[in-house]
Amino acid sequence: MKCAPFDYVRASSVEEVVKTLADADGDGKILAGGQSLVPVLALRMARPSVLVDVNRIAGLGSIRSDDGAVDVGALTRHSALVDQTRHPLLAEAAKWIGHTAIRTRGTAGGSIAHADPSAELPVVAVGSGATISIAGPGGTRTVAADELFVSALVTSLAEDEMITTIRFPKPTRWGFAEFARRHGDFALVTAVVTEIDDAVRITLGGVAAVPVRAAQAEQVLADGGTAREAAAAASAEIDPTADLHGSAPFRRAIAAEMVRRALAQAGID
Repeated sequence: MKCAPFDYVRASSVEEVVKTLADADGDGKILAGGQSLVPVLALRMARPSVLVDVNRIAGLGSIRSDDGAVDVGALTRHSALVDQTRHPLLAEAAKWIGHTAIRTRGTAGGSIAHADPSAELPVVAVGSGATISIAGPGGTRTVAADELFVSALVTSLAEDEMITTIRFPKPTRWGFAEFARRHGDFALVTAVVTEIDDAVRITLGGVAAVPVRAAQAEQVLADGGTAREAAAAASAEIDPTADLHGSAPFRRAIAAEMVRRALAQAGID
């Protein structure tokens, strides 16, 4: 199939994007890398009246270090995240995103806004306590990653808002593990371990509608438990949905192993 007709606007500023979206009255979409949006348009699962191309907006593709965190512009390509050395966890996670063509075109802001529960960047964002800067008609607001993600493919973004920057705190220790049937496929389970402010966070992707913190597993470690005990606790506390890729017990078993591997990479026994 081909896309339904739409008006095309090549925006030159964030303000123009916001105004165009507001004028579209909920019927506009932002085009950045297009890796998620274009297939949906081609299948006519989405039929926006206006498509706003943000690729020419200056300053949205930068990566900057600042006060224990890394600020990633919304237009930063996944391939740039792989190549950067300021945030090693981000570099490792980005390696697992799709294939070379997808990493070359796809953007950090697009991945966060799309909110796929199996995607790598959302789980890293929640796991590292990232905050997202969002531009809208009333100015800029900042939202914590765990408050941005509402459900699968659903965020708290308004229809006339756009993500401009994602701020990722730098963990003192980290681990990343992902299980997919083939490299480049959507993850069945992703585990992210971070140590921030002397506290270990364990976050899982692919096991719920949004990335989830394994609070009980984190408490096991805080109480002096082992990595294997924490992995078992993480597996026990999730309630994944069975689908054609695997049963709920299968995902729980994979989750335990991914948490164990991520903890090992972080140097936590």
